Amino acid sequence: MQKILLLTTGGTISSTQSKDGLKPTNTTQMLKSILEDEETTIDCETIFILDSSNIQPEEWIVLANKLYENLKKYDGIIITHGTDTMSYTASMISFMIQNPNIPIVFTGSQLPIEHPLTDAVDNLRCAFAMAKSKTPGIFLAFNRKILFGCRSVKARTSSFDAFESINFKTFGRISATGLSLHKEMLKPVIEAPTINTKIETNIFLLKLTPTTNPNIIPLLISTGVKGIIIEAYGAGGISFIRRDFVKEIQNSIHKGIPIVVCSQCLYERANFNIYEVGTKVLASGAIEAFDMTTEATVTKLMYALGQTNNLAEIKKIFLTPISYEINPENYNN
Repeated sequence: MQKILLLTTGGTISSTQSKDGLKPTNTTQMLKSILEDEETTIDCETIFILDSSNIQPEEWIVLANKLYENLKKYDGIIITHGTDTMSYTASMISFMIQNPNIPIVFTGSQLPIEHPLTDAVDNLRCAFAMAKSKTPGIFLAFNRKILFGCRSVKARTSSFDAFESINFKTFGRISATGLSLHKEMLKPVIEAPTINTKIETNIFLLKLTPTTNPNIIPLLISTGVKGIIIEAYGAGGISFIRRDFVKEIQNSIHKGIPIVVCSQCLYERANFNIYEVGTKVLASGAIEAFDMTTEATVTKLMYALGQTNNLAEIKKIFLTPISYEINPENYNN
């Protein structure tokens, strides 16, 4: 008899219509009833009743502690979560809880559980199958796909196929033959699970446009920002004529403020070594995010800054794979 823990946090899956629009309510028992079978004991607990737009670092810490304290009590854990920030939460939990010994599976839906056409039932059962698979890790289950938490991105606003695995093969799928997983992708779990909820929340994500003023960088630092992520163009383009970002990046790094650079493009890795506009940025001391998602880049910088303010150590943490979020082949070749 397997034991599965269902943790609910709100989101569309638990929402009902109100005069102001869809609003999360407590539907934990309804969600649990969908999963009940004779071979599994299911415990459930409501952690939050929040739209995922309101799930922030404070909630991440609460959730991480709740997950960690239950790792030895259950064979798998399911977290229902709103879709809008699910990839951020799944990424941060992947850094806060390392070497989990059981499957931790995020899921949600595009329509509420009470809607007659809801995708919630299918997604819950997909997450349930993954939670019972005895495959340790942090995952996201949606539309019969299993993704690594740190590789998941919400790519569509209303389609049931809302999430994509970015720059990484989809780990698993559910079909007429059941749950199929690419277990050859997994690294062996040797060390015991750990938890570390020390993070720095005061960071900023800047998406470049051709009109962005580089003076935004010292202005951000003057407000107390501890780290900045810049979404550059294409493979890694950042302007240095008239609007000289390279100079401001270098000045920031001299002040001890890490600058991480990634691409605005959803697919394929950033490579700042291709063009002059990229090599100048790397020469200034910026940290390259390579093939990481924006969600993983944001949460990993928060995690790294929570451990140290030493720029060399931050770069080392950033380039060390923790939960499949970065492919070392991209910077070792």
